[in-house]
Amino acid sequence: MKNEVNKVLFIVNKYSGTGYQPSVEGKIIEACEQQDIECSIEFTQGRGHATELASQAAAANQFKYIVAVGGDGTVNEVAQGLLRTSTAMGILPKGSGNGLARHLRVPMNLSASLKSLFSSQPIDMDTFLLNGKLSLNVSGIGFDGHIANLFGKEKKRGLQGYAKHALNEFIQFKEFEVEINTTKQHLSRKAFVVAIANSSQYGNNARIAPAASVCDQLLHISILKKVPAYRLDFVYAFFAGKIHRTAYCEIVETDKLTIRLKSPVAYHIDGEPCGTNDQFNIELLPRTLKMLVPRHTLTP
Repeated sequence: MKNEVNKVLFIVNKYSGTGYQPSVEGKIIEACEQQDIECSIEFTQGRGHATELASQAAAANQFKYIVAVGGDGTVNEVAQGLLRTSTAMGILPKGSGNGLARHLRVPMNLSASLKSLFSSQPIDMDTFLLNGKLSLNVSGIGFDGHIANLFGKEKKRGLQGYAKHALNEFIQFKEFEVEINTTKQHLSRKAFVVAIANSSQYGNNARIAPAASVCDQLLHISILKKVPAYRLDFVYAFFAGKIHRTAYCEIVETDKLTIRLKSPVAYHIDGEPCGTNDQFNIELLPRTLKMLVPRHTLTP
């Protein structure tokens, strides 16, 4: 039986998003004091450290919940340490996209997200594996993977830098042939992007799978054709949550699939660059993560 504790661990990635502000630590401490909650703050020291911290904290059974303070990459690492445990995790979004947090309707403002955190409720959230690696939000093969690989080399993060890479690379990146096998169908397509979505968006409200839910025990596979550069209406549809209504997007729902390509193509997992590959095995892991969501999140 889990001990009744009133202590929260905050795992902070100083390098998420546009940089760390020292005031973050003070606001966390102040908010916890107001809620009469004891807090512990740990700063990550490198890739994989957040997973180690979360795993150790869950095993010690000393925390009411564990909070990732960072972007989707930090959230992913913390979740790796909490997968299939009874410890719930929360999110204070400090990344450049904050896709999962936005999907769950976590406020982007730190003070508001802290206030929301202490009144949140846990859900049993789905996750998935892509070639054995955990994904919570959206992973992608193709143009988005190519941009993630380029963006990952930048020291400065943010939407502006991502958009710059996307505009520079759009013309020269070509569609690729893809075979998709699900439990129910076989598809052969030419694609610009194949997005595997557990939640609805990449981040910054760019909704790649508007109907996706982290609790429906389904993955939404969005297959995008290359859109002519002059089709600004597609950009509007992307951010308005209407991409599925366009002729350039096909969405398939499944809980398990394999994707095969004729040659290796770039891909990412929750926005983190992963190099290239030509085969992908993807499997949903239903109800494997306890995630805190704001009370106003009706359909996570």
